Amino acid sequence: MAKGLKKSTYEVLGMCCNSEVALIEKILKGLHGVKEISVMLPTRTATVIHDLDLISESQITDALNMARLEASLKPEGETKHETKWPAPSTLACGLLLALSFLKYAYQPLEYFAIGAVVIGSPRILLRGIASIRNLSLDINILVLLSVFGTLALGDFWEAGIITFLFSIAQWLETVASYKAMATMSSLTNMAPQRAIIAETGEQVDVNEVKINTVLAVKAGDAIPLDGIVVEGKCEVDEKMLTGESFPVSKQLGSTVWAGTINLNGYISVKTTALAIDTAVARMAKLVQEAHSRKSRAQRFIDTCAKYYVPGVFLISVGVAVIPIALRVPNINYWSHMAIVVLVSACPCALILSTPVTIFCSLTKAATSGLLLKGGDYVEALAGLKILAFDKTGTLTKGEFTVTDFSTVGDDINIQLLLYWVTSIESKSSHPMAAALLEYGRIQGIKPILENVEDFQNFPGEGVSGKIDGREIYIGNRKICVRAGCESEFLTKEERNGYICCGPTLVGMFSLSDTCRSGALEAIEELKSLGVKLAMLTGDSTHAATLVQNQLNHALDIVHAELLPHEKALIIENFKKDGLTAMVGDGINDAPALATADVGISMGISGSALAVETGHVILMSNDIRKIPEAIHLARTTFRRLVQNVVFSIVTKALVLALALAGYPLIWLAVLTDVGTCLLVILNSMLLLNEKKHNNNSRKVLNKPKYGLFIEDNNKNEPLLGRQTDCGEEFCSNVSCEVTIPSTATTECKKACSNSALLNLSSLEESSCRKKSTCNSDCCKVQNREVKVSTEKCGNQQCCKESGKIISDDQVNIPEIVIE
Repeated sequence: MAKGLKKSTYEVLGMCCNSEVALIEKILKGLHGVKEISVMLPTRTATVIHDLDLISESQITDALNMARLEASLKPEGETKHETKWPAPSTLACGLLLALSFLKYAYQPLEYFAIGAVVIGSPRILLRGIASIRNLSLDINILVLLSVFGTLALGDFWEAGIITFLFSIAQWLETVASYKAMATMSSLTNMAPQRAIIAETGEQVDVNEVKINTVLAVKAGDAIPLDGIVVEGKCEVDEKMLTGESFPVSKQLGSTVWAGTINLNGYISVKTTALAIDTAVARMAKLVQEAHSRKSRAQRFIDTCAKYYVPGVFLISVGVAVIPIALRVPNINYWSHMAIVVLVSACPCALILSTPVTIFCSLTKAATSGLLLKGGDYVEALAGLKILAFDKTGTLTKGEFTVTDFSTVGDDINIQLLLYWVTSIESKSSHPMAAALLEYGRIQGIKPILENVEDFQNFPGEGVSGKIDGREIYIGNRKICVRAGCESEFLTKEERNGYICCGPTLVGMFSLSDTCRSGALEAIEELKSLGVKLAMLTGDSTHAATLVQNQLNHALDIVHAELLPHEKALIIENFKKDGLTAMVGDGINDAPALATADVGISMGISGSALAVETGHVILMSNDIRKIPEAIHLARTTFRRLVQNVVFSIVTKALVLALALAGYPLIWLAVLTDVGTCLLVILNSMLLLNEKKHNNNSRKVLNKPKYGLFIEDNNKNEPLLGRQTDCGEEFCSNVSCEVTIPSTATTECKKACSNSALLNLSSLEESSCRKKSTCNSDCCKVQNREVKVSTEKCGNQQCCKESGKIISDDQVNIPEIVIE
């Protein structure tokens, strides 16, 4: 933030509808020195960036309170909100209204209702006057017109009910919003404001701590700044930042984050970021920016409301005036009808239905370790059809191990080749470079960065550099093409990487990488949600196939050896089939992340460009958060529909009742305020949404070669549905299809862990079997395959005639490797 600018947050209790939002923005924009404004209706707060030399915080407060908005400066770091009693005037209004109910016993007591109006209406009156002064037609004016109209008609009791219900609704909405305000405050104020210098023990403001300062963090304290542990070890609670529910062990060299809690032990932390640049500070900024962005649904409803309120107001005037002008009998009925229409003109519940729901959804996501940069991406995730993953660092850990390193030919020895490779790769930040450097260190090779000249990075290909007068290229097959290298080994050998000295292939290497823990679980969860899955990687076809195998061939589409712009092009093609998301962590993924309808970046491990480009940020490396995000988005959409439908239906019912001859003003008011409260409470249920866990295995996308789970043509039991083994011998079927060549289906059926069979595939789902089991054996009969048996200990088993594959796979994906 520029020097002299201050960000101040104000609690505005007088804001209950979108018209007040427009009023606040109009007031603040007219103040000299105000630079930026962000108004959040669900939390009743306004954030203002202003020049302290031109306008103070108190002057902004005064300007808001001139419009009777009950604004107050919110202290920095405040996270608790007390539930206050209603204002004394509201309590007195309710008491007098209750006494007026005794009119049935003693008629003059009905005049207590007038007292209720007199005591309860001044605040509404002052706000209404302020709205008129600012040329804004809001709920306060509509309520005042309703109150004055019922008083003019002699319905004192209904006037009192309108006043009290509106006043108590304002209080209840404020109380209901406190939980959401507290939840958001706990996110944006996680990091402590003080830090302890390890060397002196002095407590200082975190904003004064510089990079590379060593801080002391005791057990039970929050870590004040991002840093690296330089002494001690402990367990840290990262739940509020990453959503990780279990404590994370930290020791020498471990990275720690501001705002996380040291549960036990004493550590010294060397800071790596200033207070304004910590992960939690960036998160807080993103959360606030996300809440300030309106979703498409919210923008649409706000636009409709601009015309809805004046339109219904004119209709109400017409309902009151036209019968009088035409001298229609029963003017009292039409007057009540006009007031009912007037009250129904207030679209507060409809307007609240979207921002409150989106706000609660974004807040819930943030507390779970997911940052969504706006409500539009909640809506997009709810309708997601295709999800594409990067491989390295996303599906896999990105922690490579060199499994093979060899020279091609006898001209260069392996030590010299390793020296060239490690020296050049020392200038690269790719995870593969770290693996090659570690391999070189184990082999006793010391890289010399100073000897490397003309280093270049080619995204999706590899790196190059000049060393000892030689042009060395290191990367995949595409780097070989760039180097003009041609060799029979490029077609005969399948490796992760190749090394070219000019146009000559001089070495090859293989790297292994494992999938992240929870990757398979996340993939299965996404499949159960009906999302089509793809993997887009710049790595070799061999490496992509290995990952596909680790994931039990669960991915529908796999594209390998892609350049960054090719990933973006594929995403563009995916978008033709529906809303598409891309998950990535590196610079190579930035074009695809930006192209996708929803770009999901790995927040902590990902590059700064990926985080900046992404629309959703995973604060941890757990991709199981992605199906959680989709489930939350779909739940949010259902709540949103419920709120909108409920808001419209209740208004329609009141109007229908009035047209039927029962224009009940008190019911119209009760419906209006009650609907607002129910919309808020229904939305706030999202804050208590439990973690989604769907263990069902549903096949939702029928692949090209049919399914082994269902067959609509015949009633014979399929391989995946065999249940007629009395002792549950027959179970757990796995199938795999390899294309584009003639399809081959390999199936494994466990029969007391011993029966295996291999079948030739058919175009349709014809992997059938009829079997019966007894205590001695499992007899397998199939007209396509003859299966031999042999004795296995005390049992008989089926002899394998093909490769055994994973036990858990139950559907056949469509795999395209290009």
